[in-house]
Amino acid sequence: MTPEQAAAASKPVVLDLGDAFSRDPTTLRRARLLGISGWAFYIGGRAGALGDVRAETAAAALGFLAPDAVADGWDAAGRVVPPIEVATASLAECCRWGAQQLGALPGTERLAALVERAVVAADASGMPLFAAWRAMPLPDLSPGARTAAGLRLLREHFTGAYLLAVRAAGMTALEAVLSGPEGEAGAVACGWPPPYPPIGPLVRRRLWAEAVTNRLAAPAFTALGPADCTELVELLHRTRATLAEQPEHLGT
Repeated sequence: MTPEQAAAASKPVVLDLGDAFSRDPTTLRRARLLGISGWAFYIGGRAGALGDVRAETAAAALGFLAPDAVADGWDAAGRVVPPIEVATASLAECCRWGAQQLGALPGTERLAALVERAVVAADASGMPLFAAWRAMPLPDLSPGARTAAGLRLLREHFTGAYLLAVRAAGMTALEAVLSGPEGEAGAVACGWPPPYPPIGPLVRRRLWAEAVTNRLAAPAFTALGPADCTELVELLHRTRATLAEQPEHLGT
């Protein structure tokens, strides 16, 4: 398996599992304990790793979320707690979820090691959120926590690579969301208000951007080699399949 093939095969699982902790009810309770909404916790929890930046900077780094929606969440969180504290709380919840839901699964320790090697090898150029999160220290070094945190990092890496690819394709963030699998529902979830442009002419550009994303992410998998890339993909899919048999593990 080549690095580019590994990126393509692992991407959908990483995008799913790397964000699973945020859908867990216990994570949402953490937002209430901080005195902020779930949306403010999500925005501050992701962009807070950048530190005390302006809402416009947070929106630029997040990329696919509507700037006004980002500003609402960012400013609401900032009035109550510093951004880095929201990010730290979010990371703690990610590690908690990983320790609880992934720690006992077979192969988790090996998965943690492979994911971490990919994270270390990844090129952070043009990906400020990934770089900021990679510099954050982990509060829990158990295999489950490391796996969850590593998957979250890889998710930010894929998202950052896709944002670069989308811009290179001549698409806006909204156009990329609209032409994706969730269409207008995805645009609404990302805070973009209607009316929306037609998506017919955008599909081919989005497919090109997806292929470029895999190429941009491929160097992260080069350090693994063909055999370890294959093992990583197998472990990722096996982990997601195991969790899918127990929906509560994904916070559904």
